[in-house]
Amino acid sequence: MPIETDVAILGGGPGGYTAAVRAAQAGRSVVIIERDKLGGTCLHRGCIPSKSLLRSAEVFATLKQASAYGVAVPEQGISVDWAAVQSRKDGIVEQLHRGVQALMKQNKIQVVQGSGRITGPSIFSPKSGAIAVELPDGESETVVPKNVIIATGSRPRRLNGLPYDGFSVVTSDEALGWTDRPASVLIVGGGVIGIEWASMLSDFGTVVTVVETADRVLPGEDKDVSAEIARALSKRGVRILTGAKLNASSCKVDGGTVTVEVESKSETAVLTAERMMVSVGRQGNVEGIGLENTDVKSANGFISVNPITLQTGEPHIYAIGDAIGGVQLAHAAMHEAAVAVEHLTGGKPERCADRDIPRCIYSRPEAASIGWTEEAAKAEGRKVKTAKIPLRILGKALVYGEAEGFAKAVADADTGDLLGVHLVGAHATELIAEASLAKLLDAVPWEIGRTIHPHPTLSEIMQETMLALSGGGHA
Repeated sequence: MPIETDVAILGGGPGGYTAAVRAAQAGRSVVIIERDKLGGTCLHRGCIPSKSLLRSAEVFATLKQASAYGVAVPEQGISVDWAAVQSRKDGIVEQLHRGVQALMKQNKIQVVQGSGRITGPSIFSPKSGAIAVELPDGESETVVPKNVIIATGSRPRRLNGLPYDGFSVVTSDEALGWTDRPASVLIVGGGVIGIEWASMLSDFGTVVTVVETADRVLPGEDKDVSAEIARALSKRGVRILTGAKLNASSCKVDGGTVTVEVESKSETAVLTAERMMVSVGRQGNVEGIGLENTDVKSANGFISVNPITLQTGEPHIYAIGDAIGGVQLAHAAMHEAAVAVEHLTGGKPERCADRDIPRCIYSRPEAASIGWTEEAAKAEGRKVKTAKIPLRILGKALVYGEAEGFAKAVADADTGDLLGVHLVGAHATELIAEASLAKLLDAVPWEIGRTIHPHPTLSEIMQETMLALSGGGHA
């Protein structure tokens, strides 16, 4: 007998399980279909494992600087136990995986493990949307829902022509499983993932080269953020090549060495490293899920949706998260899950603009942004004013021993409206939450500047920057 339900969710990542819980809490019966493990890319191949590695790298880097804090390091020095680093990562992932499983049970959500494919009208349903599920044992199951939410996520985009082997030439997925730390690595792509890996591996002692086709790393971020992160990494020995293009056909793996040609405006260089990691964006998992059996459309590898309601070409089928492109972040998918569920349960949701979703980079130092960059605001014809305050003015930053970085705020010069906030420095990914709340409440800079911030804290950088932007001077 087919499983009948109010809502079927295809994909059990952050967007999928958030939608499931929201729908269940709204009184709907829910079935979630996941072909792998609940938690999706974020938990198993992305956010959580990579941040675990980054934290271990940060601790190691801090210990190497222990003498600066008056702490003596043993004469034999310190070292990295890579197996223990990986074991800690795996333990965190498993603990959180059990938590997601418990969340499904707590909310009485039925989980069907298998590969789901949306079918057209049939004896089970007069409209498309029933889901045929191929179970791990080869058997099949049919789920017949009133509404479908597609949350199938994304995967690393690959460059054609490279000899991917899962060890020497990899995407970030395979790099997470490296059983040892490479002595040298070539990272293709200077976006968020590439920069995080460059920071982490360099802190562990790997010789790192980053190749980026744009004229700067982190090309989607404010130029000041890009420049500061590049400066910090270069200071630690990371080689950064911008305006450079990889010649994929030249890539060879021989005797544990990767060799490839890189072309820039001025020359062609031959680069070698023990391994190469390719991080050039992500593509939606939209193939093989039965979209051809529906009126759901896709463009450029992502599902097309109504930007307000997240409905597809079939009003009872929604799509969220990485599968629809846009801001491919776990918290963006969670927000979109709430929007989709609110709409299908009869509400009138308000979807946040992509630019107002916080963007975080967990390198050392960290970076975080929300809203307009200075360049983007000017390109839109806005007259802007900015304020940029260095982190080193704060007592807590000096005490903490991480004084590099800054806070930058961008406002509309005519209206005074806050347009964007950009942070580089210790705990920037935590500090950005205040700016996110300010954007939600439509707060203007002077209001944030007048908000009492505890002293000494890193959060004072927000107050100082907003006071400078509104002409209010120091707190």
